[in-house]
Amino acid sequence: MKTLALGQVSASRRLHAFYVLTKPRVNALIVFCAVIGMFLAVPDGLPAAATVFAATLGIACVAGAAAAMNCLIEQGIDARMARTRGRPLPRGELAPREVAGFAAVLGGCGLLLLHQAVNPLTMWLTLATFVGYAVVYTIFLKPRTPQNIVIGGASGAMPPVLGWAAVTGEVSADALLLFLIIFAWTPPHFWALALYRTADYARAGLPMLPVTHGSEYTRLSVLLYTLILFGVTLLPFATRMSGLIYLGAAVVLGARFIHYAWRLYRDYSDALARRTFRFSILYLSLLFAALLADHYLRF
Repeated sequence: MKTLALGQVSASRRLHAFYVLTKPRVNALIVFCAVIGMFLAVPDGLPAAATVFAATLGIACVAGAAAAMNCLIEQGIDARMARTRGRPLPRGELAPREVAGFAAVLGGCGLLLLHQAVNPLTMWLTLATFVGYAVVYTIFLKPRTPQNIVIGGASGAMPPVLGWAAVTGEVSADALLLFLIIFAWTPPHFWALALYRTADYARAGLPMLPVTHGSEYTRLSVLLYTLILFGVTLLPFATRMSGLIYLGAAVVLGARFIHYAWRLYRDYSDALARRTFRFSILYLSLLFAALLADHYLRF
């Protein structure tokens, strides 16, 4: 991979590099889940448009700042991995001090917006999520334990809670159910990726589960966590948070995810692991979309 000198990077390419630092696709899923939380928090009708706008923008800014900090902290690791060596820092498109400043400004603006235009609780919860991902997960968990995804998944599961708090100013049991769904979804989602990137993680010296415990153990873990996830996704219906529309979607999507996990365990291939990983993203998006549809069309 060719590393560029900063003087060789055009202004438009540098702007694009800052954009890439925020991990836009991951950020889009985060914001989507947060927005779903905002709408589900209102029993009847719609949340205030100004609150939705300010909360969405603030959460997106802080999530982007956390992603940039992750890239800054892991720039050495990223340079050793095929999946990440094309990121702006390993390529030399940005200097570390620029990334640090960008993350500070972006995150600070997001937190200020949440405090002033939404409510202090949402700001503090979002700050805690930032610290959980950028510091606790990235610095302490990821390089030290194969359970990094399980423990660190708490930060990734926070978006619907943030959205709920933005609209209501509190965290309810229903919001925690949404948290639990993403928390249970995270291990099979990331371990499917880790399975076909095992050599990459080993080269980078990261103790991901397939590196430390092998492929078969990881595949069994994916299957077991997918079964746990299926049970967790039924809880919104069991607690009467949702109705039959959501239940049908949860059963169909869950059965498909279990089918992928079972095939992954019995007849592994890298291509199947890639498909499982991609499906897991679609799964979560459709599941939360079903929650929203059920909320307004429940029968």
